[in-house]
Amino acid sequence: MTLQSRIEAAISSSTHQEAIFIKSKTAHGGCINDSRIVTTKDGRQFFIKTHPQVNSFPRLFETEFKALQLLAEPDVIHVPKPIAYDDDFIVMDVFNEGRPAKDWQEQMGRCLAQLHLATKKELFGFADDNYIGTTTQLNNWNDSWLDFWREQRLAYQLKLFSKKTNKDDLLLQTGERLINKLDSIIGDVSEPAVLLHGDLWSGNAAANEQGQPIMFDPASYYGHREAEIGMMRLFGGFGSCCESAYAEIWPLEEGAERRISLYRLYHELNHLNLFGQSYYQTCLSTINSLI
Repeated sequence: MTLQSRIEAAISSSTHQEAIFIKSKTAHGGCINDSRIVTTKDGRQFFIKTHPQVNSFPRLFETEFKALQLLAEPDVIHVPKPIAYDDDFIVMDVFNEGRPAKDWQEQMGRCLAQLHLATKKELFGFADDNYIGTTTQLNNWNDSWLDFWREQRLAYQLKLFSKKTNKDDLLLQTGERLINKLDSIIGDVSEPAVLLHGDLWSGNAAANEQGQPIMFDPASYYGHREAEIGMMRLFGGFGSCCESAYAEIWPLEEGAERRISLYRLYHELNHLNLFGQSYYQTCLSTINSLI
């Protein structure tokens, strides 16, 4: 079977309605993937993502499918409805992007807080490893947030960087000092794990036709809720009013600013590993501010 016929069959099976494509156009979205919007013979539309090197990313679309299902489950924030997936594609409902409502930022903050409140869990991690960009994101279950963040987030990114530089690199040395100080930063975190989008920058959020927030392209796991804000602050796009609205529903605990900087560092290091030296000084500055 061709890829198209397999996707048509998957949609037909999932929706219990035959799907025959008659039109296809390139779409924006998916970032690392090839994205298209297809129209079926009966007028339905679907958003399809594929990847030209999908064999290099096992379970890429399966983990995204599961994350979208979990994010949608509490029914507090809009996400594209996942329809079907296989090793080399994922199918979702199409949403029409609209103009953000005047209070879009506040809505986003409240929706995130409600999502986090609705998805509390005892363990940190996820059912599967997934991907943050094209980097494998480790998600082995752990009952200690300190251990989880140290081993599967910070130390892992530093290990990836160590393969691209020499052992005397200043960033590795200061990074090791930070690892040894993590207990003083997040050792007393007592909040439960919550479901995170995991990669929530402004490019992974938009407004639907009603102007309400919708988010997509997750890299989800169950983690400390402030880690969500760490990514949100990396490139901007979410203002202080968004965080204030979040805090109206679930206020942040004392010491949040330092922890959020630590959580942002994970994404800065990931960008260093993905895109190179332009992120080096940013990473080094953040580490120095924390030690």
